[in-house]
Amino acid sequence: MTNDKGIFIKNIYYMLSYAFQILKQSNYENVAAEEFDKVQDLFAAILAKGVAKQLKQGLYREYVTQHETLSVMRGKLDMTETIKNRIQRKQKLACEFDELSENNLFNQILKTTMHYLVRDKGVKTEHKTALNKLLVFFDGVSLLEPSSIEWGRLHYQRNNKNYEMLLNICYFVLDGMLQTTDKGDYKMATFSDEHMARLYEKFILEYYRQHHTYLSEARAAQVKWDLQGENDEAMIRFLPVMQTDIFLRLNEKILILDAKYYGRTLQKQFDKYTLHSGNVYQIFTYVKNQDKTNSGNVAGMLVYAKTGEDITPDCVFNMGGNQIGAKTLDLNKDFNLIAAQLDAIAVQFFGKVEVSQQA
Repeated sequence: MTNDKGIFIKNIYYMLSYAFQILKQSNYENVAAEEFDKVQDLFAAILAKGVAKQLKQGLYREYVTQHETLSVMRGKLDMTETIKNRIQRKQKLACEFDELSENNLFNQILKTTMHYLVRDKGVKTEHKTALNKLLVFFDGVSLLEPSSIEWGRLHYQRNNKNYEMLLNICYFVLDGMLQTTDKGDYKMATFSDEHMARLYEKFILEYYRQHHTYLSEARAAQVKWDLQGENDEAMIRFLPVMQTDIFLRLNEKILILDAKYYGRTLQKQFDKYTLHSGNVYQIFTYVKNQDKTNSGNVAGMLVYAKTGEDITPDCVFNMGGNQIGAKTLDLNKDFNLIAAQLDAIAVQFFGKVEVSQQA
């Protein structure tokens, strides 16, 4: 099945598996083999497997500040509250202390996501049942108001690294799909283009990292401005950062890719369809500033996700001695064909090089 933009939901799973390598482990084999009608059902299936695995290892615990009135001193004394107790003739101490707890932001986000998925019509009964069984183990964990979640507070380290993929799935659901109704309730909507665009970009980069291992570089790199004036370095703070999506290098040759996921690929003016001018100016600027010696060894490519439009960009130009082009990646095809499209982009610039089949 496809989502509203015509992307095979199975391909969303493949894209996730490149972005998060953990999905290629054996315990996710059943998910990879399933067919999904709705993307939220896919997310529910992934969470059911991932959370079950995490429960076997134990839920992540971190120190959480507790406030309790006790008979004996523990931690720090809350003097104000203790005096209030004495006035009320309560022989108790108001204490503030840190305690290892499962009731932390990481587990609260997991519980909140599962809570809304089991209430969504787009999730199959079998996956709802699996999530409900897991929710029993979150009895001491608080539910959150989705709109109030501070995603920026999530930081991963060695003892909670396993949560990274799970909480990214939660982010797709709670921040990218959950919408408030007129009555103030929540309902699941289409997977947002904003979140899909980030996944699309991450997928392309990871695909080249994993399959085109002959490349000396495959990363998201910054391009430095080619400044030549005496005072330019002092003024550089006023210039925007040139952050590439995908920066590929093979020896002296460099290919800069800009992943574009839009509702419409082309702009129309006076009955003429053209590439978005801002996109072309951006990739051209990246290439010319990277190729400071005008060697012609730097190329740029806009990689659009195919939309329902009849005209799809597939062109390469020579602009000032550098190749600048646009290609369209059709995500509504078998994944092998998507992989072939990505391979062809690299071959067109770097030449025929053996591609690794190991995912």
